[in-house]
Amino acid sequence: MRNLLMTVILLITFVSGEADFKVEASTTQDRATWLWNPWMIVSDEAGTIDFLESKQLNKVYVQIDYDISLNVYRSFIEKASVRGIEVYALDGAPDWVAPKGYKSQNQLMNWLYNYQKGSTVIQKFAGVHLDIEPYLYSGWKTKQAETIKSYQALLVKAKNSTTALNLSLEVDLPFWFDEISFKNTYGNGLLAEWVIAKTNSVTIMAYRDSASMIIDLVREEVAWAGQYGKSLVVGVETGQTSEGNSISFFEEGESYMNQQLTTLQTYYANTPGFNGTAVHHVGSWMTLKP
Repeated sequence: MRNLLMTVILLITFVSGEADFKVEASTTQDRATWLWNPWMIVSDEAGTIDFLESKQLNKVYVQIDYDISLNVYRSFIEKASVRGIEVYALDGAPDWVAPKGYKSQNQLMNWLYNYQKGSTVIQKFAGVHLDIEPYLYSGWKTKQAETIKSYQALLVKAKNSTTALNLSLEVDLPFWFDEISFKNTYGNGLLAEWVIAKTNSVTIMAYRDSASMIIDLVREEVAWAGQYGKSLVVGVETGQTSEGNSISFFEEGESYMNQQLTTLQTYYANTPGFNGTAVHHVGSWMTLKP
């Protein structure tokens, strides 16, 4: 029914000649995923979109690769929009918190400015999704306070840039940032709470393979999201990992994963702040056993 409605709206728009068609934001919770290999939409755009729709997704974070034509992204976003799927520009790296790492973020924002400017409304990104992971940068161990401040400065700059572009800002957040404290020019407190307060939405990397463990991991973050009127999405892992059997659903498979996600969603039903789930990531999800 959703896809039929989208098609009818599109037909009405094109027949009327209205240029500024815009897909209205869904009132449903997010069901999202990461698409780290954007060359998939170069080689098999239709197959990629079919996969996303088959999983009943309404959001996908797509990695930005400057070697890919803008028109490839435009075509993909337009077709995904017709299927009711919002597309967010995905980028970020640990070295973005290095002394001159902000230049990489500037490059992304400049690329987005040019992209959005030259695209029709239905071809535009709905937002920006950053995956920076500053704890993987060497300075996290040697100069943690300085690295945290650099990370905060980066997010403040990102929020200013995305606001100017009229885009939502989302970030990936490890579940243990609720144990990391800071005291600097940005105030003092716990890093997880600060990030939630300063962005539009966070996706918690709650990489565990049972609903009970995930619920315990994200309890504080969900409360903060509700307190600040923000959106929190819980992310789970499907890839093979050497970090232990409790990290990913790789061993258990998709059916079990869906059961656990249903339990999680039931637990947080009607809870302010909680706004759905995300599965990491398209590549490993495609090969996940049933």
